[in-house]
Amino acid sequence: MELTPGSSGHRPRAPGRARLVAVATGPDDLTDARLRDLDAVADAVEIRADLAGDPDPGRLRKHFTGALTYSLRTQAHGGGHGRDTAERRTRLLRAADHYDTVELEWPDDLTQPELLAAVPAGRRRVAWHGVLADHRDTDCHTALRELFAALRAVPAALYLLAPRGAHGGYGVSAAPRLLAGLGREDVTAYTSGTAGVWTRVLAPWLGAPVVFGRASGPGPDGMPGMDQLVTDYGLPALSGLSGLFGIVGRDCGRSLAPRLYNAALRALGLPALYLPFPADDLAPLWREAVGFGDSSGLPVRGLTVTAPHKESALELADVASPTALRCGAANLMWPEDGRWRADTTDTVGALHALTRAGVRPAGLRAAVVGCGGAGRAAALALLTAGAEVTLVNRGHARGRDASRRIRVPYVPLSAFDPAGYGVLVHATPLVEPPPVSLATADPGAVVLEMAYRDPPTPLVEAARARGLLGIDGREVLLVEIREQFRMLTGHRVPSFVPLGALCGAPEASRRPSRPPVSRRAHSAVPRRGGGSHRHEVPDKTSGSPLGRRYAP
Repeated sequence: MELTPGSSGHRPRAPGRARLVAVATGPDDLTDARLRDLDAVADAVEIRADLAGDPDPGRLRKHFTGALTYSLRTQAHGGGHGRDTAERRTRLLRAADHYDTVELEWPDDLTQPELLAAVPAGRRRVAWHGVLADHRDTDCHTALRELFAALRAVPAALYLLAPRGAHGGYGVSAAPRLLAGLGREDVTAYTSGTAGVWTRVLAPWLGAPVVFGRASGPGPDGMPGMDQLVTDYGLPALSGLSGLFGIVGRDCGRSLAPRLYNAALRALGLPALYLPFPADDLAPLWREAVGFGDSSGLPVRGLTVTAPHKESALELADVASPTALRCGAANLMWPEDGRWRADTTDTVGALHALTRAGVRPAGLRAAVVGCGGAGRAAALALLTAGAEVTLVNRGHARGRDASRRIRVPYVPLSAFDPAGYGVLVHATPLVEPPPVSLATADPGAVVLEMAYRDPPTPLVEAARARGLLGIDGREVLLVEIREQFRMLTGHRVPSFVPLGALCGAPEASRRPSRPPVSRRAHSAVPRRGGGSHRHEVPDKTSGSPLGRRYAP
């Protein structure tokens, strides 16, 4: 099915608006100033009394004009309240006199006539937070439907089901499957834990009337921050939706990619949403996300992949580009003509970030620290651009393997000295402290950081402190986002979308002012990699847009 801007093949939720609930988990979330800030964006504030205590409801209402919800979650439901049932009942009864909504836990609270009488149906949120049996997704979905049948036996304004999911294991998609199949507007469901962040964000598009955001930023339970809901996903507005994109990584819940992708998707009016898919293992998450997408009418149309899953992405794909095969890793996957394809944009990201900063690698000695997927791609890009490349790695086995694959020398990290290199690329996850000292680096050396942080990483700050040109990883991110977006959607990011401002990319004025580093001209785009493989396809980074699923 070919999609055009503004079209939607998804049934569960028409364009509209979700209600934002800001969850307060500590006293700092309930200061007068914070409440006033929340009043501008949130429809309701939920007091997690098991974590934040019992604030004065009168004071809350002076500074917040929306609805107030009270939750005193027990340890059995993943909360902080102990086993004193009498004390808990007393606090819930007191809250019933002052709060618009009170959460009652299934099944224990629903067997107490006094609580049910004090909290009428129109003010109840009947909730279950628990662990589903470790079955495959179809069994988890069935178990969750049976649980909902039990919950709805008690009248309530809202039903909440929040199974706890393994980090990318089976069952994570059971909650969104439930929502997609119910077609009700008084139920919300999501998977708690870091693996379930995408299920929380997606819930309102599947029919959930509310979406929860932590008042003070992302939480350890996978709850996104209120600012993320608004800035990264465009909530509370709900546009038409007919497909999903996402980023897969071990820790991608705070990635800037959703903010940038979704801004571009909204600007073009494309009916798609880009979500974070945290996972310890790529294969189970990939199968579950694709299975959910196919069954719900929201197919997964492409994934960007971060460490440590880039090698797995290449293995899972049916077809791979020569560059990805030579690097032995891919950071991009998408379905086309019934097959999943893989490619890497790390080559373009590294090389274009250098050329945008005025650095011409041709003829320069370059050292790439890190022999994972990003490091191998950066080394290949520099090599094809005419640089003399050396790989550096802490682990000898991976370093030697990368050396054979890319056909460049390898030096163990313990023996590496940055002196004599014009370009130093850092491509490991070791941000603090950096694995390389710049004490002996040449005065004209350029440091390229593949990772990004805010503020910049200690390595970039150390480079700039020495007067070196330090290229922040966000510059690499911006290059890769533009290339990946084009490849996955068939559209370029509109020039009026301020990607740099959205991700806080450093301004050019923060870089040292000096002439470009160059010895001779070179092509800014790597040539096609070599190698033979029955799954080879022509490189997709050389200019031809892909994925015409969103062709205008």
